[in-house]
Amino acid sequence: MKKLALHWRILIGMVLGVVFALIMTNFEWGKDFVSDWIKPFGTIFINSLKLIAIPLILAALIKGVSDLKDISKLSQMGGRTIGTYVVTTVIAVSIGLVLVNIVSPGKSISDETRTELVEGYTDSTNKYKETAKAQKETGPLQALEDLVPQNIFSAATSNRNMLQVIFFAVFFGIGLILIPEEKSKTVKSFFDGVNEVILKMVDLIMLAAPYGVFALLAALVVESPNADLFKALGWYAFTVVLGLLCMIGVYMLIVIIFTKRSPASFLNGISPAQLLAFSTSSSAATLPVTMERVTEHLGVEEEVASFVLPVGATINMDGTSLYQAVAAVFIAQAFGMDLTLGTQLGIIATATLASIGSAAVPGAGMVMLVGVLGYAGIPEAGLALIFAVDRPLDMCRTVVNVTGDAAVSMVVAKSVDKLGDPKVKDWDDNYKG
Repeated sequence: MKKLALHWRILIGMVLGVVFALIMTNFEWGKDFVSDWIKPFGTIFINSLKLIAIPLILAALIKGVSDLKDISKLSQMGGRTIGTYVVTTVIAVSIGLVLVNIVSPGKSISDETRTELVEGYTDSTNKYKETAKAQKETGPLQALEDLVPQNIFSAATSNRNMLQVIFFAVFFGIGLILIPEEKSKTVKSFFDGVNEVILKMVDLIMLAAPYGVFALLAALVVESPNADLFKALGWYAFTVVLGLLCMIGVYMLIVIIFTKRSPASFLNGISPAQLLAFSTSSSAATLPVTMERVTEHLGVEEEVASFVLPVGATINMDGTSLYQAVAAVFIAQAFGMDLTLGTQLGIIATATLASIGSAAVPGAGMVMLVGVLGYAGIPEAGLALIFAVDRPLDMCRTVVNVTGDAAVSMVVAKSVDKLGDPKVKDWDDNYKG
C-alpha cells in the first residue's frame, strides 16, 4: 500500500468505504455501527486538517508577503489574483446557466415528488432561510466591516473567520517589509520555521488520509436519504456534474495557455487535494494539503501560493457558484416559472458577488443560494427539492473550488515569474529513526 501514489491510496479508501457501507446497510445494526464506530475516525481526520488551517495561513502568508520585499509586488499580485478569480466565477455561473437551460432538469419533477421533498426538508430549509435573512439585514458595507477583526486571537479561533486572519497576516507582512531588515530577520525566521513545521504536520496527517476518507464515505452512504429521491433528481445532479466537469476542462485550458504545462502534470500534482476535497466538502479543511501539493508538486513558489490559496479558499467558489445557477433555474422550472434573460444575467452577478467571502465549509452554498433565489423571485421552499442530493454535489463542487485555486495560483505565479520545477518533500525527510 505504501508503494502506491497517495491519490491511488485515497481512491482505494473511498471505494472500500462505499462498499463497506453498502454491505453494512443490509444488517439492521449496520447503520448504527458505522455511525458509532467508523464515522468518528472520519471526523477526527477532518478536525486534524482544520486544526492546522489557521496556523498555516498565518505563518505562510506572513512569510510570503514579507518575502516580496516590495509592497507594489503585493498590490500587483493581489489585483491579478482577485481579478482572475472573478473571471473564472463568471465563466462557471455562465456554464451552469447554459447547461440547465438546455437539459431542463426541473421539468422532470412530478407534483407528487415535489410535495414529498418540500414536506420532508422543511426544517432544514427554515434553518438556511433564517441564516440568510440575518445576513440580508446587515448594512451594505458589513462585509468590509467584518474584514477587520477586533481581536486576532478571537478571529483565529474559527475557520469561518479566514478573511480576518488573512487581513491580519497581510497587514503584519507589510509591517515586516517596512521595518529595517536586521529587525525583521528574526521574526521572518520564526514564521519560516513555523511554516515548515506545519507542512511537515500535513505530511503526517496525510499518512492517515486513506483511512479518514474510508470513514467519511462509509458514513455518507449509510446516512443517505431514500434512493427513489435520487432517481427523481438524477437529471439535476447530471446537469451540475456535467457543468463541474466542463469547469475543470476550463482550468486545464487555462493552465495550458498561461503556464505551458500539461494537463496531466497539473491533475497528477493536485489529485490528492481533489480527492480530499471530495471527502471533506470543505475548501478550508483541504487548504493545508492544497498548499503542499501546489508548492511541492506544481512548482509554485511559496510566497505566491501562501497568498493566492488562502484568498482562493475564501473568495473562489466557482463550483458553488455554478451549482447555484443550476439550482436556481432548476427550482424555477420545477415550479413552472420561466426566467427572463435579464433575470438570469442578474443571477450571474448575484452568484458571483455571493461567492466572495462565503465560508469555506460544508453547507455554506445553501445560505448563498437563498440570496440568489430571493433575487430571482423563486420560492425559497424550493430549497427542499435539492436537499436529497446536496451532500454528494457539495463534495463534487468542492473539488472544483480546490482545482480552481490551484490553477489560478499557477497562472499568478507564472505572471510574476515565480513558477518553477516541482520540489517534492516526503513525510520522512530529515527523519532518522
